[in-house]
Amino acid sequence: MQPLEGMDAAFLSLETPTTPMHVGMVMVLDPPEGTRSLFSPTTRYAQIRRVIAQRLHLIGTFRQRAMRVPLGLHHPVWVDDPAFALDDHVHRASLPWPGGRKELDAFVADAMSRPLDPDRPLWEMFVVEGLEDDRTALIAKVHHAILDGVSGASILAAFLDLNPRSRIIPLPSEKWDPDPLPNSVQLLRYAATSLSQQPGRALTALQSGVDAVADLGTHSREMLNRGEVPPPGFFSAPGASFNGAVSNRKQFASLGIPLEDAKLVRRVFQCTVNDVILAGVSGGLRLMLMARGDDLSQSLVAMVPVSTRPDAEEATLGNQVSGMLVSLATDIDDPVQRLQAIAESGRAAKEHEKLHRGRLVGELAQIAPPALASRLARAVAGTKLFDRMRPPFNVTVSGVRGPDFALFCAGSRVSTLYPLGPIAEGIGLNVTILSYLDQLQFGLFACRKLVPELDDLAIHVDDALGELVGCALNARGATG
Repeated sequence: MQPLEGMDAAFLSLETPTTPMHVGMVMVLDPPEGTRSLFSPTTRYAQIRRVIAQRLHLIGTFRQRAMRVPLGLHHPVWVDDPAFALDDHVHRASLPWPGGRKELDAFVADAMSRPLDPDRPLWEMFVVEGLEDDRTALIAKVHHAILDGVSGASILAAFLDLNPRSRIIPLPSEKWDPDPLPNSVQLLRYAATSLSQQPGRALTALQSGVDAVADLGTHSREMLNRGEVPPPGFFSAPGASFNGAVSNRKQFASLGIPLEDAKLVRRVFQCTVNDVILAGVSGGLRLMLMARGDDLSQSLVAMVPVSTRPDAEEATLGNQVSGMLVSLATDIDDPVQRLQAIAESGRAAKEHEKLHRGRLVGELAQIAPPALASRLARAVAGTKLFDRMRPPFNVTVSGVRGPDFALFCAGSRVSTLYPLGPIAEGIGLNVTILSYLDQLQFGLFACRKLVPELDDLAIHVDDALGELVGCALNARGATG
């Protein structure tokens, strides 16, 4: 038995029927070069399934269940699943005609709306046929308890190659022979042993939390004394119309823009690519809220996840992540001034994040009883609490740096990679961005009740980014 730690366990405990805590990746595969007429859909499915089967042993958690301790007395444990069957996790599907982006996005929304089976290993993949131009999609769906944005890259790499010829993966020297599942007595014995060490861990967590809060308070006062604006705090965000109780009906929209466009804006206005991304999301949300007739006098707030993982641990699974709150400056009309305000808020938030590095959240997640956390999450969802109170923030915007070289799966070139992150209760929208080759790929995942016009929002984000590119070109021309 291997215990789930900290945030890994929290992502399981905080899951509700309307907020499943899994992440996703949508890979669109070109047909193998020069063999378009030789590969039937059945052949492609068989090839992709074979690659997954041959490399499954590289990701140990893919054959393990997260077993919950009776009565929720302690965090779940990873155990080998003796009933594991690959066909329970790799599914075959087909899009309706004409198999374009609209049809693929609808399939992704449906697949990602459904929770994973808690009595099986927490992942599944869909091999989707029927895409236009004889392409295929591979959709990976993995619980957040297994990975974060950085460690997810190691899972992705296990099933992909650097050229069309699939590399040969040595099989393990010993046959996989899982033990029987532990019984309730064994799980309770494990919980009792762990809980005996909990008082000391709780005191450490409390001290760490007090230190983190004190450090943040001191830093905020120093910023105010220098005439600077501290980053937003939790629950300081306005109650936007796309915040509220989340339903189990979701939708997905994808968007791709040239990476060079974002780099141009970065160079001209001396900010970061992440600032440019946040400004694009901000401009898109501002246009959406204007169309709704919402009040724009107070800025929206984004929660931006930040990896705390050392470079030497990039290949290890689990979650090592913190977060920072950034003003989206949606109350500012001018796009360049809005970008500059976001960049300034981002710099302040990074200073704050360096002080705590997720100490408080991580430690609280470790010592919080799963039964209490789960009941609290379900009570918040069941009472629709966020229909009556402000959210902790308005939107999650997460950026992950991907490869700038081509990837291949079962002989097919991966033409696009669209990421997808989970929706939290009260937060109707998640925007996740991945760089791949020369593109920034956006995945917008939303509650359909709260953001019914998600396709329009994707267009608004594209327009807002295009407006910034136009401003950058004008500014460069004026100085050049």
